[in-house]
Amino acid sequence: MTEPLPSTGLWQPNRRRSRLVERLVRAVCFTFAAISILTTLGIILTLIFETFDFFFDPFFRQALWLERLPQLLPEVSEAQRQALAEQIQALQPKQLGSGAEALGLRPPSPVAGFFYALGRFFTDTRWTPLFKSADFGIFVLVSATLLTTAIALLVAIPLGLLIAITLSEYAAPALRQTLKPVLELIAGVPSVVFGYFALLTVTPFLQRLIPALQVFNALSAGLVLGVSIVPLVASLSEDAISAVPQDLRHAALAMGATKRETIQAVVLPAALSGIVAAIILAMSRAIGETMIVTLAGGQNPQPIDGNLNFINPLQPVMTMTAFIVQVSLGDAPFGSLAYKTIFAVGMSLFLITLSLNIVSYWFVRRFREKYE
Repeated sequence: MTEPLPSTGLWQPNRRRSRLVERLVRAVCFTFAAISILTTLGIILTLIFETFDFFFDPFFRQALWLERLPQLLPEVSEAQRQALAEQIQALQPKQLGSGAEALGLRPPSPVAGFFYALGRFFTDTRWTPLFKSADFGIFVLVSATLLTTAIALLVAIPLGLLIAITLSEYAAPALRQTLKPVLELIAGVPSVVFGYFALLTVTPFLQRLIPALQVFNALSAGLVLGVSIVPLVASLSEDAISAVPQDLRHAALAMGATKRETIQAVVLPAALSGIVAAIILAMSRAIGETMIVTLAGGQNPQPIDGNLNFINPLQPVMTMTAFIVQVSLGDAPFGSLAYKTIFAVGMSLFLITLSLNIVSYWFVRRFREKYE
């Protein structure tokens, strides 16, 4: 029978404790990941249900009923039809069924009201959900959002790319290590500060140059919005440019290309997917911006008509986020049709930004350069 080996006195790791710690860390990480996923799912489901609640609101059935009244009762005189229309308008939207029975008529179905609401949402040329004669043309808000975003991109893209090229290709390492944190520090400035800066500083300065500029306008909001997203464009573009292998630069320089030619013909095309992704993400950030466009752009939705004020940067506008702020401040009673519009606008905003993110993801996957 063999004797047991003598103890060597070496340290023996406690594997049981390590396994417990690993399980605990895994459980904590899974819990936080599940919370994030469930929260996002809850937000999406809330938007979906509340948006459908808006489109199925009885108000649209009542409006469709009034619009179809001449076709439903062609043999009735105009005076009788007008009196009947007044009685329908006097009905509460949620009491259409009982009111229709009293009048001896049949109101449109909820599905017909849904498609009628959807049609008005995309075809109305005005946005006045808080008025008695309500209109729900979402493209009024979309046009203002795209106008301020376009102005912002005209500022952010050239400035951001120039900063990124300078930091990556021209700046000394010590200068780059100093400027990069400063650039990211600017990105942390609250948007409300940018909003008041646009309203109290940029707008009075521009009014000296452009006398027709209104106090609230899309131009000032777009310019300051562009400044606020410059760090995003510059930081992400600089990362994409820095990721280009040095061998490509050395090969171009060895063939006699200048520094500028190397950047223009070799570096930027190689980093194109990352730069485009940075621009699209900055665009999504600009579309979702709230305080800058609310404070500087105003809250006056411009109708889509022949005057073209909806694309005039000198006029006050109302973006999608500015309208959500206006209603959220209490301008509409809770549960009313005007209150429900913020969910329809929020869903539209969500779909726009989601589409941009999908395009960004596809572009990066499609045109990304891979090097060994």
